[in-house]
This record gives sequence, C-alpha cells and structure tokens, in this order.
Amino acid sequence: METDDRTLVERCQGGDVAAFEPLVEKYRQRVYRLAYSVLRNREDAWDVAQEAFIKAYAALPSFRGQSAFYTWLFRIVMNVAHDKARQRGAAGRAFGTERVTEEEWERTMPDPGEEPDAAAARAEQRARIARALQALPEHHRAIIMLSDLEGFSYREIADVLNIPMGTVMSRLHNARKRLRSVLGPLLLALAALATLLAPAPAQAQLQVVRFGARVLLASDKPPAPGLKTVPPPTEERIQLVLPRLRQLFRYSEYTWLERHRAEVPVGTTERWAVAGERQLELTPETVRNKTVRFRLRLVRGNLAEVNAHIQAARGNPAVIGGPRFSDGVLIIIVWANAHPEPR
Repeated sequence: METDDRTLVERCQGGDVAAFEPLVEKYRQRVYRLAYSVLRNREDAWDVAQEAFIKAYAALPSFRGQSAFYTWLFRIVMNVAHDKARQRGAAGRAFGTERVTEEEWERTMPDPGEEPDAAAARAEQRARIARALQALPEHHRAIIMLSDLEGFSYREIADVLNIPMGTVMSRLHNARKRLRSVLGPLLLALAALATLLAPAPAQAQLQVVRFGARVLLASDKPPAPGLKTVPPPTEERIQLVLPRLRQLFRYSEYTWLERHRAEVPVGTTERWAVAGERQLELTPETVRNKTVRFRLRLVRGNLAEVNAHIQAARGNPAVIGGPRFSDGVLIIIVWANAHPEPR
C-alpha cells in the first residue's frame, strides 16, 4: 500500500473522518471510470461510485493492508457494479445491450479544433471501438479496462476480480483476440482513447448550477439575545415553507440564521461557515430533469455531523435536520436551479 494511502487509512481507522476525503478525491475518477466500464450509464456509474465509497469507509476497520488500498477499493467497486447490473437485468434491461450512439460519443467528446471531415472520422472511430467493447462479455471488458487502460499488473487484476492469476492471463488473451478480430489496427489506439470508456463525468461538462442554502434554528423558545440572524425570505415564501417545517420538526419557533448563494459548475464544492463553529459543504454532483443531486456535509472540527445526499429543484427545495444548537436544532434548506448545458 502506498505510504500516503496507508497514512490516511490508519487515520480513518483511528476515527479521523476527514482523512477519508483525500482518498475519495484521489480515486473518484478512476472509480467512476471503472463503474462506467461495467454499466455504460453515467447516472448508474455515479450511484455505484458513491455506494462503493460508502461501503469502503464502513469496511475500513477490517482492512488489514494485505493488498494495496486501491485494489481493495476497486474490488468493492466491481462487486457493487455487478449488483447494480443484476438489478437492472431483473428489471428487464439485459446487461450489455445499452447502445451508445455515435451522436452521444460526439457530444461528450467534443474537439472544437477539428475540421468537420476529421471530426466525423474520429466519431466513427470512437463508435467502432465502443461497439467492439460493448460486444465483449462483461468479464472480458473488465480485464481490458484494468489492464490496458488502468495499467494494473496481472496480480493486481487478480486481487480486484478475486480470480487466479492464470485466469487473468487467459481472459486477457481471449479478450484482446476478440478485439483484434473486430478492430484490427484500431486496437493500437485503444489505450490512447481511454476516455472512450468513460465520457467526461458531469463536472467536466461544466454545467452550471445556481443554488442557495438557508440555515435556521428550530426551537420552542424565542432566540437568545445577541444571536446573529439574517432577514427572512418574503412573506409568500415563509408561508410556503413554514407549514412544512412545523410538520417535519414539530417546533414552534424558526429563526433565520444564515443565507448563502453560489453559482458553480457541477462537481464544485462550496463551503460556508455556519452557526456553532461549523462548516457547511455543498457539492452539486449530477443534474437530471432539472433536479440537482447534492452531497451535503456539515462539519465541526474533524467530525462530520451530517453527511448525506439530497435532491433539490426550482420550487422544490430540500430540507434536512442537523445537530443541536442553542435551545433547538439546526435546519438546512437547499434550493437549486440548473442552467442548460453549454452548446
């Protein structure tokens, strides 16, 4: 295990929650790419990546460092991805039959400097490689992904897939043979075109999300004198949100403590200081049908008091309860408005 990884893992095992974040940042793109190579669907791949990191964190106490952290992590990714594929298959979508159109490859991999004829030729090349990879059985596609695109050794692939090293060599030979029969000289371009297996994830597409957060104190007493507050929203908005808050939290008093706004590309984390020496972190992760999925963290020192995924949209904010503060609890309201993707 790499020294940096070992140190971070040991800190996590010692109770330092914040030490896991650098591991997520280091491996999240590779985890996403691996999940996408199995599922061929962006949203499913992101879901698998999130679930794999959650499972990895929960399993860290049992990790003994007998293999590299990333091979252990990738083994979890493959297991979660396979479970996802089986669930999808049970719903009537046969594994490996989702077709990625040439237009989709072209949209996700723009090359603005190319002439139209060259762009069309590259789009056709990408489509041929994509079709060839999709035609492979899943276990062959995984071998190609780990060996030729991630650069794993036979032993590392064996660790990730939990198969004998001889099986790795046999599957890799057969997978390359099948690809060679379909692609011919294009096979040489496969490693250089590694991004074909994973079109740029959401944050690389620079879709912009405008969002905001309000932090409230919910209690059964008026706010303490000297408590820092901000003006409430319009009376119309108050009347829309207060009945929902009273239904959810059963407190009688709601005091508006914080108001924050941001306009950033998907994947960018915004951080704000909030009441009680805490930090609120909001990361828009994906956008689907004008609904934004966020990762929300409320951190105090090294402790993540709230760590959740929420969904918000224009006219339909997300509401989440937080830790105790003063004579009540903190409540966070998040609203969002996704801009159209750039053309």
